[in-house]
Amino acid sequence: MDSGSLRTWIRFAAVGALVVAALLTASTARADDPATLRSEAERLREQNDSLAAQSQSALLDLYSLERRLARAQGRVAALQARREALEREEASAQRRLRIARADLAEAQRRLGLRLSELYVRGEVDPIAVLLAAGSLDDALSAFDGLTRLADQDASILGQLRDARQALRDALEAVAERQAELSGVLADAEQEQAALEAARSERAAYIASLADRRALNAAQIAELSAQAQQASESTPPAPEPEPESQPTGQPSPGGSPMTVDVVAYCGGVGTASGLPLGWGTVAVDTDVIPFGTKMYIPGYGDGVAADTGSAIIGKIIDIWFPTCAQARAWGRQTLTITVYW
Repeated sequence: MDSGSLRTWIRFAAVGALVVAALLTASTARADDPATLRSEAERLREQNDSLAAQSQSALLDLYSLERRLARAQGRVAALQARREALEREEASAQRRLRIARADLAEAQRRLGLRLSELYVRGEVDPIAVLLAAGSLDDALSAFDGLTRLADQDASILGQLRDARQALRDALEAVAERQAELSGVLADAEQEQAALEAARSERAAYIASLADRRALNAAQIAELSAQAQQASESTPPAPEPEPESQPTGQPSPGGSPMTVDVVAYCGGVGTASGLPLGWGTVAVDTDVIPFGTKMYIPGYGDGVAADTGSAIIGKIIDIWFPTCAQARAWGRQTLTITVYW
């Protein structure tokens, strides 16, 4: 069984256990009076509030993981591109080295043929050159010609040997860079795999919390209906308080930034594609990139997940589940803590 199937099986098993527990609780509660039923429903509402806070915290962690994973994926892609460039460079150097070897062999072959021809003809004998010359100037010219020819051959051979050695050195340098890059790339790929696993685990955890909240909501509805049936009066069930989150304290390691904090409500999504929820912060991405976590005094933890045309510079918008909460906050100038 692979890890994905195992996580799915565990999730279904956990949900099944919760269903059984819910049925047992509901059957026990049926024998109680309306006050007990409403008390049980209230307990489940409080449990759902706690689950919502856990889900929001996990969602913020997921946003941060998404940002880190995107960086890791970009780093892996850049390293892979560098590796491909080095492979092309190596292939080019190998081709040039083969050409240089062929040129050197050809130059050596031609030099051998020329020397053989000179010796066969006897033109390298200084006395023969002197006697064959019509004058002293002719003899000196003949000797100069032989010297220049030998110097040219030696120069060509030297250049070809230097070129061959330079290509060998270049290949060794490429091999060293490839070895170093392979180690860095392996580390980057390992980091990417670890982040992908952490993201999957966090997403599965968030899904399990959502399942538990849905199950509790169904049980709350059932308990409320039973309480109404058991009571002669049927007062409307109290509405749960708007979703909120404790402000807590900032974690160590962040950087302070003074910004204007504006409240907003409503909406159906974010520019980053992430869902709206407590902790959603709209930013100017030139100042604070998407995925950046932050702590806002009086509000709590947040993550940069949205933007807007009116958000320019050091201004952030924080989301509230109700417009009454947003109006109560208004606009404040605060020093927040940013975790880059």
